[in-house]
Amino acid sequence: MGKHLSERQQRILEFLDKYIVENSYPPSIREIGAAVGISSTSVVSYNLRRLEERGYISRDREVSRGLKLTAAAHPQVLPSAVVRLPLLGRIVAGAPIPIPASDFPLMGDETIELTRDILGDPAGLYALQVEGNSMIDALVHDGDVVVMRHQQRVENGEMAAVWLKENGEMTLKRF
Repeated sequence: MGKHLSERQQRILEFLDKYIVENSYPPSIREIGAAVGISSTSVVSYNLRRLEERGYISRDREVSRGLKLTAAAHPQVLPSAVVRLPLLGRIVAGAPIPIPASDFPLMGDETIELTRDILGDPAGLYALQVEGNSMIDALVHDGDVVVMRHQQRVENGEMAAVWLKENGEMTLKRF
């Protein structure tokens, strides 16, 4: 168990890590309580405040589900250094393709496992399998798996899954 953590706080950290990896967003306070056997949302909030004070999580109180595990939490969460990321589907490296309908089947429950030390903070990460060879110069080949994080801005030199809203298309490109 982590230094200065109660058993309940340790269970909350473990649940947060698992939930964020599986869903790419943090759980609600009620979901945390249900998962670790706490019926009172105020008791969950108390334990989240203690975890924040000790540097294991950061919270944005202006945002619903505004929880994030910090680097300090990761050694406490899993004895293993392996993180599972959801493999959400495919992305084309080349000419943009239409975005599938919302009822289009994703890859199901497939995941990939990577070591935590190469990922840093795994919160919000997901994986996509690349189709096409237009990214060979960036060392991304047909069939490779890329790890992505949802964000609004792309910096020069970064790779991004770009949604061309006007055309309803999506592609993988380097900026």
